[in-house]
Amino acid sequence: MLQLYNTLTRQKEPFKPLVPGEIKMYVCGPTVYNYIHIGNARSAIAFDTIRRYFEYRGYKVDYVSNFTDVDDKIINAAHETGEEPLALAQRFIDAYMEDTAKLNIEPATAHPRASEMIPEIITFVADLIKKGYAYEADGDVYYRARKFAHYGELSNKNVDELEQGASQHVADAETARKEDPIDFALWKAAKPGEISWDSPWGAGRPGWHIECSVMSTTLLGKTIDIHGGGQDLEFPHHENEIAQSEAETGQKFVNYWLHNGFVTIGEDDEKMSKSLGNFITVHDIVKTVDPQVLRFLMASTQYRRPIRYSEAGLKEAGRNLERLKIARDAISYRLKDAAAGTDSALEAKLDALEADFLAAMDDDINVQNGLAVVYELAKLMNETAAAPTVAAATLQRMLTKQAAWLVIFGVTFKEELLDADVEALIAARNAARAAKDFAKSDQIRDELQAQGIVLEDTAQGTRWRRK
Repeated sequence: MLQLYNTLTRQKEPFKPLVPGEIKMYVCGPTVYNYIHIGNARSAIAFDTIRRYFEYRGYKVDYVSNFTDVDDKIINAAHETGEEPLALAQRFIDAYMEDTAKLNIEPATAHPRASEMIPEIITFVADLIKKGYAYEADGDVYYRARKFAHYGELSNKNVDELEQGASQHVADAETARKEDPIDFALWKAAKPGEISWDSPWGAGRPGWHIECSVMSTTLLGKTIDIHGGGQDLEFPHHENEIAQSEAETGQKFVNYWLHNGFVTIGEDDEKMSKSLGNFITVHDIVKTVDPQVLRFLMASTQYRRPIRYSEAGLKEAGRNLERLKIARDAISYRLKDAAAGTDSALEAKLDALEADFLAAMDDDINVQNGLAVVYELAKLMNETAAAPTVAAATLQRMLTKQAAWLVIFGVTFKEELLDADVEALIAARNAARAAKDFAKSDQIRDELQAQGIVLEDTAQGTRWRRK
C-alpha cells in the first residue's frame, strides 16, 4: 500500500485519494524575479518525480503549480532594471519554463499567476473580513491568526512563542497597525509608484500567502489530496494557507502535506539560497553540465532528505546513467539474434523485481531503494546479454520495464544513429579483423574513439555506444 509522510501528523499514512484513481495536487512554485537556482529546481524535480510515480501507478493527476509574479522582490528587481514588474516576471517565467524543460520536468496541468487572479483574491479576502477572520487597517488587510484554533499545528509552533518573537519588532510601522503582532497581511496598500489594483480597501496588491489559497481552492476545489513545497515553506507560508483556506471554506484544506529537503553546498552543508548569495542557477549550470545528469542527481535522493550538491555527486550520477544506458544498449543489440518467445526463469525474476520496485516506491517514494532495484535490473540485463541464447519477448520486456522506471526519474535515453561514414568505418574494421590486419583494425578503433564511439567486441559481434 502506498504510504506518504504527512508533515501535519508527522507520520507515514496510507494514501487514500478523495476520488479513487484521481489526485488533486498543488505545489508552490517560484517567485519569478531571477533565474531559478538548483535549490528551487530540487523542489520542482522532487514533486515531478512523485507525480510521475503516481501516474505510473495509474492515477490521473491534476497538478497545479503557481508563479508568484507580484511581490516586493519583483518590484525591487524591476526598479533596478527599469522594467515593468509584470514584464520582468514574464521574462523569468519564460526562463523557468525553458530551464525546467531541459531538466525534463513536465509542465503542470495549470501554472496560475497571482496577477491573473486578482478578482478572486479580492473576493476571498472580503469573505474573510465578513467572517471576522480579517480586518482592514489604513488600506492593508490582516488575518487574525489567533482566531484560527489550529494555527501553528503544521509547523509545530506555539502561538504564544510566535507572539514573543513578533513583539521584538513593535516599533515597526506595520506591526503598529496590527491588532496582534502575529497577524499577517492578506492585502497590502500600494506605495507610490508601485504596481497595484483597485479594491474595496483602496489601491493595493495581494499578500504572498493569499494567492496560493485562492489558486488552489479555485482550480482544484476546497479540499485537495496533496500540497507540496520546500521545508522552508512550512512556516509561515503553508501555515497561513491553512488558516486562510479553512476559515473561508469551512472545510479541511489539504489531506497530505509533503515537504522536500534542502540542497546544501560546501563541506559545512550550508543551505543554498538567493538570500545567502551561495546559489547556482540552473540557467548557468546546464551550459556546462548535462541537464539529464543534474536531473538524475536530484531525483536520486528521497524527497524529504537533503542533497549535497558537488562535482563528485554529478560525476557519480553521470557514471550511474552510463551503467544503465550500457545495459539498455546490450539488450537492444541482442534483439538482433534473439529467438522468438519468452524465458520463464527470467520472467519470474522480472516479476520479483517489479514487486520490489513497487514496495520501495510505495514507502513514501523511497527513490534510493527504488533505484537499487533499477540497478539490479541493469545487472540482470547485462548477464542476459552475454547468454548464448536469448528470448525476444523477455528482452523486450526488460527494455520496456527499464524505460518505464527511468521515466519516473526523468530519464529518457535517445536513440542514437551512426552516420554513413561511421557505419563504413565499423564495416571496414570488421573486414580488417577478419583478414587478421590488426594494425588497421586498431587504427580504425582509435579513429572511432576519437569521434566518441566506443566499440565492444562480443560473442555475437561488434556493438557500439557513445561515450
